[in-house]
Amino acid sequence: MNIDFIESKLDEIYAELEREVMEVLMDESLDKKDTNLRMKPLTSTKQILTNALDSIKMVDKLSKDSK
Repeated sequence: MNIDFIESKLDEIYAELEREVMEVLMDESLDKKDTNLRMKPLTSTKQILTNALDSIKMVDKLSKDSK
């Protein structure tokens, strides 16, 4: 499994998520509640991807250790 490739693709996704976060934060037309509502899915998405990467790394490590 090419973990470096997976990490590089996730880094691209993280960069896009950060761009979206900045757009939400800079949108002065949103009040605090709306800002928080728009931020929640972005934050959750990043956490899900981070957890997925950790799981992939763990599976890869276990696979290599069992050989």
